[in-house]
This record gives sequence, structure tokens and C-alpha cells, in this order.
Amino acid sequence: MESFRLTLGLYCTAVISSLSFCHALFAQDFEGLKVTMCGTSSPLPAPGRAQACIAVETPEHLYIVDAGSGSAATANLSGLPMEKLRGILITHFHSDHISDIGDFNLNSWVAGRPEPMEIIGPEGVDRVVEGFNIAYELDRGYRVAHHGAELLNPELGVLESRTVGEGVIVEEDGLRITSFEVSHPPIEPAFGYRLDYEGRSVVISGDSLVTEKIIEISDGADVVMHDAMALQLVRGAEGMTRSTGNTRLATVLHDIQDYHASIADLKQLVEQADVGQLALYHLVPAPRNDMALGVYVNSMPEGAVITEDGMVFSLPAESNEIVIE
Repeated sequence: MESFRLTLGLYCTAVISSLSFCHALFAQDFEGLKVTMCGTSSPLPAPGRAQACIAVETPEHLYIVDAGSGSAATANLSGLPMEKLRGILITHFHSDHISDIGDFNLNSWVAGRPEPMEIIGPEGVDRVVEGFNIAYELDRGYRVAHHGAELLNPELGVLESRTVGEGVIVEEDGLRITSFEVSHPPIEPAFGYRLDYEGRSVVISGDSLVTEKIIEISDGADVVMHDAMALQLVRGAEGMTRSTGNTRLATVLHDIQDYHASIADLKQLVEQADVGQLALYHLVPAPRNDMALGVYVNSMPEGAVITEDGMVFSLPAESNEIVIE
């Protein structure tokens, strides 16, 4: 059996490493939380990075937090078991957090998801879901006509919405998901999420400034995923675009500076909360060269990690171990 696993493992690695069964082969014995970065960039484009998306998996669950452009492809290439996907937790409704909802729905439907997929989020999520269902209505019809309703149950291709407030929003099979309000003005409410399973925990900020609430809910968490802005780089880009006469883009770059956490602000988070590992994502802008990377490294708290698409954080149950791959 072990030689079979080794042979199949080599085949997965060399030929079809993106397929879900390869992921399942090596994940089946893992007990704990597994967090996969499916999108680490902001709306500012960066090669090799999709927009904001984090997958959190247990042996029984798969939830996605946000679904930015390109993230569904990254999830598939990472071998996530789409048939396990039960819901997408939306932090807020900026386009870079919802663009790939349709692709996640299609991919998990084709993979054999047994229930309709829920889109869970703040007030307004029902309108977003209604829009996606209308936009993909013809697509669903074509695919059912082509493959048959026995393979693609049309009812499972229709998204469902669930509006939530602050508090515990999921509690099943040992998994607890707690939503909490964050600060991303002028958006109200915008949420972050904390997921706890078998003594392990991950906090995902969404887009937010560092607030007392985030500090409180992050205290004792194994991993905190927080958005991060390199203020020096954004201000430099603003000045450059303004000097070339592109005042529209310069204005946008100016406006975003007050509703994302700067790298330096994150020091307050680790100083006031007991955090096992701080990980930076939704990078504004994502570093594209050594100079930009240096801006992040020189400003961020000691021990913090700059995430990349495909990076995996494994948190074995009932331990303090954090494995980053």
C-alpha cells in the first residue's frame, strides 16, 4: 500500500498535481485546520497573484473567505476538494472580494457538491447572490442540457444567500465560525471571520484598519491573516502618477490610504494580542521586486509572513505547531 501511495504521489506531482483526489490522498489523515492562500493581492494587479481569497479546510469542511478575481483557478490548482465546499464567507462587497463567486459555484457543482452553495455575509448579500444567479442562469441551462440533470442537478447550481450579523454563525462537527465587524469606511458593515476547530484557530481580517475588536478577537489565535498596505509604496505611486498628469489614478491611490492597515500599524496588533503567527495578505501593493519586498520586511513586525498564492498553513489538532509550506 505504501509503495502504491508513493507511486501515485509521484504521478500526482509530475502530471496532475492540480486534481482534487491528489490533495485528498495526502490530506485524508490530517486532523486539524488547513489554510490555503488562494488570492493574496489587492485590486492593484500583481503577476502570479489572484485577488483576496482564503480557503479553510478541516476533514469535514471546506469554507472559502472571499472570492476575488482569479482565486477559483488558484484553488483548483492547489487541489482543494471542491466537492466539500459548503459556503463562501464574504467580508464585504467590493468587486475584488466577490468576482469569482460564479466560478467557485460552477467548479464545486461539477465536482459533486451535494448541497446548494451558501454565500454568507453582511446585509446586502441577498442582492449579490440574486445578481449572480441571474447572470449565470443561461450558463446553468446549457450545462444541464449538455451533461444531463443526473450528473448536474440544476437545483445545486443555484446559489443560496444567508445574511449574518456579529457572533457565532456556524457551529457544526467541531467547527465554529464567528463573524465580527471591522473598520473599512465607508462600508458598513464589513466583517472579518474567526474559525476554530479542535483547539486551533485562524482569524481573517478582510479589509480593515487595526481596531480594538480585531485585537480582542485575535488574542490567543494561532494564525491571524491581516490585510496590509505599504504606505510608502502607495504614496510614491500617487506622486508619480500625479506628476505625469494622471490625476484620476492619483486620486484613487490617495483615497485608499486611510482604509487599509499599514504595515507599521500591524505592530500594535502583535504587541497587544497573543498571536501565534501573523500573516500578511491582500497586499497593497503586492511586492514585485526586491526593493518593494524590502519595504514590507523593514516595516512589518518581527516573525510576520508575507503570503503568496498557494501557500498553505497547517495547524494540527490540539497542538501549537504551525507548518507553512
